[in-house]
Amino acid sequence: MRILFKTLVSVYCACLFFVSSSMAQEIPFFEGLVKDGKLPPMQERLPENPLQLNFEKTNKTIGKYGGDLRLIMGKAKDLGQITVYTYARLVGYAEDFTIQPDIAEAYHVAEGRDFTFKLRQGHRWSDGHPVTSEDFRYFWEDMVKNEKLGKKGVPAQLLVDGEEPTFTVVDELTFRYTWEKPNPSFLPALAAPSPLYIYRPAHYMKQFHEKYADKDELANKVADNDARDWGALHTRKQRQRRPENPELPTLQAWRNTTPPPSTRFIFERNPYFHRVDPEGRQLPYIDRLVMSVVSKDVVAAKAGTGEADLQARYLQFSDVPYLKRGEKRNNFTTRLWSLGRGSQVALFPNLNANDEVWRTVLQDVRFRRALSLGINRKEINEVIYFGLAYPSANTVMPQSKLYKAEYSQMWAEYDRDKANALLDEIGLDKRDADGTRLLPDGRRAEITIETAGESSEETDVLELITDHYREIGLKIFIRSSQRDIFRRRAAAGETLISVFSGLNNAVATETMNPEELAPTDEAQLQWPKWGQYASTNTKAGEPIDLDGPMLQLQLFNKWMLANTNEERMEIWHEMLSGYTNQVFSIGTVNNSRQPVVVSNDLRNVPQEGIYAWEPTSYFGIYKPDTFWYDR
Repeated sequence: MRILFKTLVSVYCACLFFVSSSMAQEIPFFEGLVKDGKLPPMQERLPENPLQLNFEKTNKTIGKYGGDLRLIMGKAKDLGQITVYTYARLVGYAEDFTIQPDIAEAYHVAEGRDFTFKLRQGHRWSDGHPVTSEDFRYFWEDMVKNEKLGKKGVPAQLLVDGEEPTFTVVDELTFRYTWEKPNPSFLPALAAPSPLYIYRPAHYMKQFHEKYADKDELANKVADNDARDWGALHTRKQRQRRPENPELPTLQAWRNTTPPPSTRFIFERNPYFHRVDPEGRQLPYIDRLVMSVVSKDVVAAKAGTGEADLQARYLQFSDVPYLKRGEKRNNFTTRLWSLGRGSQVALFPNLNANDEVWRTVLQDVRFRRALSLGINRKEINEVIYFGLAYPSANTVMPQSKLYKAEYSQMWAEYDRDKANALLDEIGLDKRDADGTRLLPDGRRAEITIETAGESSEETDVLELITDHYREIGLKIFIRSSQRDIFRRRAAAGETLISVFSGLNNAVATETMNPEELAPTDEAQLQWPKWGQYASTNTKAGEPIDLDGPMLQLQLFNKWMLANTNEERMEIWHEMLSGYTNQVFSIGTVNNSRQPVVVSNDLRNVPQEGIYAWEPTSYFGIYKPDTFWYDR
């Protein structure tokens, strides 16, 4: 009886949705195509079970169709930001940071190692071709496992202790990935701002693959596109992250129609997008995204004159006074969202510095604690951020369920006397005539702090820190260079201390990967050689020779094998406590503000949000397909 009742309820709900969908007004943008028979009507373009959004939960309103959303970018490569913003994922983060089905209708995880996904019946690519398990099989068997296309090997997110998954097609809409051990990084990787794309539109890509294409036709395509060989052509045509190929079918809400190079890219609505509003009307509401490419130096000026409807990229907190002056005249409002970084500006002592004397000093936790205690965060907050940020170590913010006040304040209180005492204690008690401390080899304790030179904000903060450190006998110099040079110097051990933003994800949950808290990647500025050693499976870099970082890596590996969220939560707290207690990076303030310019006509954009790469994908989890114009 209970099964029969559930079946009847399901049928009733499906009938209600069908009625709602069939009665829904056609999208004006497509009316002509539908009338001419070039496009099916709305109810036939939707999957049988589309993703119906709950507007009450997110305080959104039912919208109207139409309009162009104007965005400004500072370089052509920012084309990839559109797939970050539009944020259609196999599974994705909801606003409460839980992972929910999106492109997938459902998924099931067994023992943390067996992942089964079910696609939506009737879901189609933007060109109208069905989305099926074949698109996932093609990626795995014909791309990853192909010698010419899979030269980089199996993506790291698909490896567990070097083991690749077993991929199985269950049926036309169901497929499975299975490992011997748990893979807790898999779902977060699928939901990431730059996600692990485990699918491609197989029906389109096969024309560029030697296994499926006619040999002569493929040779002609290679020549016509001035490609090195078919593999290079295939790689160029299949890019999901940066949608440079207008012919490539997509599952995003909008599809690019403009081939590069260009200074103006037009994204038109996807007629087969899988989401609907509470009334069963297909999303997105907005017809087109119009992305203009200008010099990044003039983005703020153009946003302030009303040339963008939604803009945050390339805007800094220092732009707020200018933006505020243009609001009334140019019909926009400047909202101040929270930046989801562990620290707006953070210092990273390089524990792998080449200079043997400095390396010994930097590896002494007392020195790092002294550096942290010597910073007057309250002054930084008041002078640079007008008191709107929170003085804190580089750690998670109060918006994270992992937050503890002790983490944010650990070694982060301004205490010049204690900092001086710690520096004396480690043998830096001798000073020269101007009060600068001397290293064990007699050199002055002069530190060059290196930056990527991309933000005046970093320079402003460093100028204050220079004054703070002078009070504890340390002489600071600031060196700026281009980001690639900046990264290379740090990785090579030529940098003593780097400055960059803090944790990318400061609103983490226990299900998110804690890799930032352990030596896992060469790009980590505080331990690049140890990170490289771990990420290359000991093939490059240097083995860890310090207990603190080794413990962090052991905890990370333990998290990777955990079977329950309770275990993961406990490990996260151990890693957060160890990271801040050992001061592997030095935070200044977090919860600082990101100016977000929003047209006064644009609806459903949150008044307050978290602007971060991960996990919010900047605007992504707020679903821009639900934004609409009230004109």
